[in-house]
Amino acid sequence: MTKLLLWLILLFFCWPLALLALVLYPIIWLLLLPFRLVGIAVDGVFSLLKAIILLPSTVLNRR
Repeated sequence: MTKLLLWLILLFFCWPLALLALVLYPIIWLLLLPFRLVGIAVDGVFSLLKAIILLPSTVLNRR
């Protein structure tokens, strides 16, 4: 909702810049998508390593 309000304010004050932002936003989002996917994969690998490292203490704490 805040993005919409900020865009409307920008549209009111400088409509060419608002239209440029409206056109470039999906392109930039598509360019950044691979970096998000790599971030999700790296987070998953780190979570797996953490679970493997903490497995002995988890097993011992359950007894």
